[in-house]
Amino acid sequence: MNNLSGKKVLITGGSSGIGKATAIDLVGKGAIVSITGRDKAKLENVASEINAIPIHLDVSKYNSIAVKTLDAFHSMGGIDVLVNNAGIGEFAKLEDIKVNHFESIFATNVFGLTMLTQEVVKFFKTQQYGMIINIGSSAATSGFPSGSVYCASKFALRGLTECWRHELRRDNIRVVLVNPSEVPTAFNNKQRVEREEQENKLSSKEISHAIISAINMDKRGFIPELNVWATNPF
Repeated sequence: MNNLSGKKVLITGGSSGIGKATAIDLVGKGAIVSITGRDKAKLENVASEINAIPIHLDVSKYNSIAVKTLDAFHSMGGIDVLVNNAGIGEFAKLEDIKVNHFESIFATNVFGLTMLTQEVVKFFKTQQYGMIINIGSSAATSGFPSGSVYCASKFALRGLTECWRHELRRDNIRVVLVNPSEVPTAFNNKQRVEREEQENKLSSKEISHAIISAINMDKRGFIPELNVWATNPF
């Protein structure tokens, strides 16, 4: 089954990791894909390499979100699917947490993500269909030492997903949360360098497969939440 030909998909954080892998797979299946990223040069290089449309956007810069969403809409001729993949991490023990840790992580993982979704949903409501895929984490379902700030942001995203799901179903808008366990990517790497794949950890390809399976499902139904674990990461 392939319902992806001509599907218009906006992926945040699409210049590396899970976002890039998903964009590559979607383009390969005939979708029209826009990817966002903070690093303009890297974004444009990746977009050119994978045949996607670059939208230079840092979702923590709230004032630029509306115009950049419009750019994506006009560049693709519409939006059918939003993949909220952009996310950052900050890890500290309880005694070392500062308020600015919360402010920086929530700006991207919660606040900017919500503002962007708000803009995209305007189009979805007008056309009376659409799909939102939020990329959570196993940290959206359970905590771990030094994970207070990051887990709090992903638990918040899980709550947002629940609320949007209930709000938007009557407009034929499907809202899905995908929770990967550990995937070696550029995540939490200050130089944004991709980490090497590991045999016993998930790769971005598995998460791309999960995302595309959710998109491909017949529009009469959807998967509310999907947890993807490595079989034996120990």
